[in-house]
Amino acid sequence: MPPKGKQGTKGKKQIAEENKSTLSFYIKVIAAANVLYYTVYYFLFWDYFTTTSAIMCVLCSVIYLATYQFMASMSRATYHEGQLIDPGVDLNMEAGMAEHIKDLILLTSMVQVATLMSNYFWLLLLLVPGRAFYMLWVNILGPWFFSPPQEEQVDEKKQKKMERKMKRQQIVR
Repeated sequence: MPPKGKQGTKGKKQIAEENKSTLSFYIKVIAAANVLYYTVYYFLFWDYFTTTSAIMCVLCSVIYLATYQFMASMSRATYHEGQLIDPGVDLNMEAGMAEHIKDLILLTSMVQVATLMSNYFWLLLLLVPGRAFYMLWVNILGPWFFSPPQEEQVDEKKQKKMERKMKRQQIVR
């Protein structure tokens, strides 16, 4: 049962420490997935290591590098004369961008390890652009395409001016 009342806020130092531990955890996940994958492939499946596998391993490495660097830059703390000025973005914040990045790291590592059983698991990486398009549609494109048109708010002075102009045009004709 969740605690009652207002949720407490985190201090700058706590956010900075949690960000460091989060980055440490995800670098360990990345390292474990790579060590397991390359060790098993080297000793058991070296003969089956194809160009497709090599290309997909490079793609996974690019995903790992980009996502980890993005998280590290988001959480970079700013210090001035030994004092913590800004802890960076809280990586453990719910419904934040960091949550999606962490999901991408976990999906990539699970797919990489699962491909030890079958190369068809590489197809699960197609979930990434699918999820990105879904989020783009739900949050940006869908509401933009299907929003009702906004009615213009015309103040009284402008409306009277437009009426006079319409009357003048009717008289001229």
